[in-house]
Amino acid sequence: MGLTSQSLLTVLVLTAAAATIATLWLWPRAARRRPLAWVARVALLAVTQASVIAVLLVLANNTYGFYSTWNELLGHTSSRQTLRPGADGGKRPPALVVKGQESIGLKGTREKAGQVDRIEIRGPVSGLGMDGYAYLPPQYFRKEHAKDTFPVVVAITGQPGVSKNLITQLKIPQAASAAVMDGRIRPTIYLLVRPSVVADRDTNCTDVPGGPQALTFFNQDLPLAVSERYRADGAPGSWGAVGNSTGGYCALKLAMTNPARYGAAAGLSADYFARQDGGTGDLYGGSKAYRNENDLTWRLEHLPSPPVSLLVSTSKKGEENYEPTLRFAAAAKPPARVDKLVRDEGGHNFQTWREEYPLVLRWLDKELRTRS
Repeated sequence: MGLTSQSLLTVLVLTAAAATIATLWLWPRAARRRPLAWVARVALLAVTQASVIAVLLVLANNTYGFYSTWNELLGHTSSRQTLRPGADGGKRPPALVVKGQESIGLKGTREKAGQVDRIEIRGPVSGLGMDGYAYLPPQYFRKEHAKDTFPVVVAITGQPGVSKNLITQLKIPQAASAAVMDGRIRPTIYLLVRPSVVADRDTNCTDVPGGPQALTFFNQDLPLAVSERYRADGAPGSWGAVGNSTGGYCALKLAMTNPARYGAAAGLSADYFARQDGGTGDLYGGSKAYRNENDLTWRLEHLPSPPVSLLVSTSKKGEENYEPTLRFAAAAKPPARVDKLVRDEGGHNFQTWREEYPLVLRWLDKELRTRS
């Protein structure tokens, strides 16, 4: 029974209801002034409270996406540090495996509305891996487009978070499908992933010295895996990235460090440096120089400007990154370009980002370069 499954929530709700009814029914019998009765009352209260709290915790996890599996909750890593060759003389396993399709209520058949695949990515370069989703546009399945390739946008959720938030909370496949069907954007493949490739560590899309090579995973493994499995455009700058919060930092970082692949990126309520805390550990090996390299504003101020288009969003009221966003945009110099999406009021939450995404998808569509 999955941690985010409806069946688990149903079982917990029924358990809480049964515990509450049992407590109300048995309480008069346990009201006597005897040690055993006192123990019974404590037990009844403990079971009832525990069952109600379990329901609330699961509801909160399903809403905000802190953990997607029991392994993540228990701190068991899902990363793959080594990939051993098979018994057929060294052929490596597929870098991307399609595990099925996700039903999200797109309006029409896959030839009309597109399809969402559940995927698993196994990085042959970094040795890391993760689960995620891929939205394929309807043209991908039509005979007249059977030889076409498609631009790719990597969408990255915040931290902590799970990739399914991009479907259930931000509704990216739904927005992309509607925009493609209406002709507002080109047919595009969307990869929906989380920023951390290690279940028990927030890696901030950083190649950690002596640790997980998270940036390598996004810059090398993910494009390799997608291109092996899907008809992805390989033209320079034909990939884009977008993310919220920590995912926004990652998206901007991908374009700034790998402009030959990622021609455009959007950071919604983004950080501009990788925060270090108890969940990240030391990301820089104690090196100030390496810390600076991972500071996006510092990169714009001190390194050669990358030929990319960037979009950053913030709010004058309700966001902590308003001033850092203005400093980041002011540091840009050609050939880099930074556009700003500034709201009068907004929060660091799904509602704000969900309202911004349709505009951001159109911006990315305009900025991405393709073969055609």
